[in-house]
Amino acid sequence: MGSLERTLPLTRSSVLEAHNLIKPYIHLTPVLTNTTLSTLASTPQPPDALKGTQWEGQEPAKPKIRLFFKCENFQRIGAFKVRGAFHAVGRLVEELGLEEVRRKGVVTHSSGNHAQALALAAKTFNIPAHIVMPTISTPSKVAGTKAQGAIVHFSGSTSQEREAVVEDVIKETGAALVPPYDHPDIILGQGTMAVELQEQVSELVQQNSGLGVHGDTRGMDAVIAPCGGGGMLSGNAVALAGTGIKVFGAEPSFEGGDDARRGVEQGKRIETVKTLTIADGLRTPLSDLTWKVISDPSKVHSLYSVTEDNIRDAMRLVLERMKCFVEPSAVVGLATILYNEDFRRLVEREAGGEGWNIGVVFSGGNTTVEAISKIFAAPSEKGERAEGVLGKDGSKAAENVAG
Repeated sequence: MGSLERTLPLTRSSVLEAHNLIKPYIHLTPVLTNTTLSTLASTPQPPDALKGTQWEGQEPAKPKIRLFFKCENFQRIGAFKVRGAFHAVGRLVEELGLEEVRRKGVVTHSSGNHAQALALAAKTFNIPAHIVMPTISTPSKVAGTKAQGAIVHFSGSTSQEREAVVEDVIKETGAALVPPYDHPDIILGQGTMAVELQEQVSELVQQNSGLGVHGDTRGMDAVIAPCGGGGMLSGNAVALAGTGIKVFGAEPSFEGGDDARRGVEQGKRIETVKTLTIADGLRTPLSDLTWKVISDPSKVHSLYSVTEDNIRDAMRLVLERMKCFVEPSAVVGLATILYNEDFRRLVEREAGGEGWNIGVVFSGGNTTVEAISKIFAAPSEKGERAEGVLGKDGSKAAENVAG
């Protein structure tokens, strides 16, 4: 990567500069609304749904919410990661010169979306890309990375094994390391989605004030994004700092996957995570850099976690009601809005009677029909197939849900 001494500061103005740099190479992904999901978000959960949870016996929250979905599943390579990859490569070219970067190449270690994103960015500038991937990586993601012309080096699955192969590549080629999330250039690139989301929601409610919860042209009140290594959540937080828009993070709780939430609660970063949550893109702990942003309450208001059943239920709703193809990691924010009573009570309390317009980041759609089939065929945490707010026949559980 470029020298840390020469990176732009983590500020909104730097995100705007990053956006100008990468605009020619990324898609302006759509922002979608959905009446059914906004109605569900504004409907109190049935008391039976809270049985067996920490909220059992409590009165369900009654928030008022309108949802605006930033669909990064329609981004190039099917995920937001190209934003950070194109910004990092672009900054390298600005700092070192295109010929020097082409001579040495770039390198990273990733089993998924960042691998494909960096491969695409490098191919665009005719730069050699070395991607270190664990031998257990999904074959379709390996194929996608190779399809972009990258040189794939296989390694063991642990971070130490991956980093050792990266070091070998750097010694042999002099390639510049472009990490998946632990660098300011990556964070600033990812934050460009929040700039777009803010503008797009504003345009939508100006065109049709009925789309917003306020009934007027006021735009976004809050954004919620998935959190794994924290690059995207940090970028969103930096981009929206000082705008008055609150930023929230969402994680899976399974096997301690909510390390960011627990770390902030304890006041200390949790350095290792070992979880097999179905939200496989969120199995990574925060880095020192992303921790500094995410643990700052002036940037990230708070973090919440959801169960595997919550994630399945939210994914089913998106697939069936929005007709939108997403991976499990993409829906943890929506799952939080629908099923986490702590978050729902916060909206009810802080929004008062007006409610909030909430931007929801769909981070990606890189999964397969086979993988989705396995997710819904697996037993739920309750010992049966997760049905959530949908009945077993796919009908609405809440009578007042329409369209």
